Amino acid sequence: MGKTVVDRYKQGRATRSRVLGEAHVARSEAEKTAFDEPFINLITEAAWGHVWSRNTISLRERSMLTIALLAGLGNDHELAMHIRATAQTGASEADVMEALLHVAIYAGVPRANQAIKIARETFAEMAKAKA
Repeated sequence: MGKTVVDRYKQGRATRSRVLGEAHVARSEAEKTAFDEPFINLITEAAWGHVWSRNTISLRERSMLTIALLAGLGNDHELAMHIRATAQTGASEADVMEALLHVAIYAGVPRANQAIKIARETFAEMAKAKA
């Protein structure tokens, strides 16, 4: 028997917090309005509750897939967020580069070039924050 919507939302929120950090999720919820609440609920239930919560592949692998897809589709606005999430998913800088090399071959050098720039800047910010 499948999970209920409430269960999917709870699972999705927990997974989203694990991957993106509780501070990010809490900030997102605090900024939520009546207008965007249906969208936030959708991504929490579908993306995080259905897809990211599956145990068939690791969070590291999901992270690499997500980064490659975002880069390949040119969705740069979410790329830095998922680069930062590698601190929780276990994907290394080398893993990210491997994913972006695939992007260069299969989605195009300009997309990979832009994604590498974003990744480089984001990893540098992460390192600086650790110091």
